[in-house]
Amino acid sequence: TQLSSTLRSVPSTTKPSVGDYLPTDGLVVEGTDLKVDESCVTGEADLAKKNEDDDAVLFSGKQVIEVNGRMIVVAVGPHSQARVIFDLLRNTKFDSDGNKKQEKK
Repeated sequence: TQLSSTLRSVPSTTKPSVGDYLPTDGLVVEGTDLKVDESCVTGEADLAKKNEDDDAVLFSGKQVIEVNGRMIVVAVGPHSQARVIFDLLRNTKFDSDGNKKQEKK
């Protein structure tokens, strides 16, 4: 499932549900144990444990596995980190070996 697509305003708060894919970037503002699957970014099999005191950052596109908390939306759409990274990669030219091409001045 995915959190409501009506969450488009910054800032707004929400409580994600187990199985949700986060549509926005956010910060944990209440709670002690929110776990998300960040394996597509980190390569780690372990779930990322998020809480307001330690690692509070949540990125869009990640799946919520366990919930005990709320998040505040800090970035949506083109302002999300996933979109920023996608745009950087899309606009970067690589050679056949996968190395970044130097721009001619």
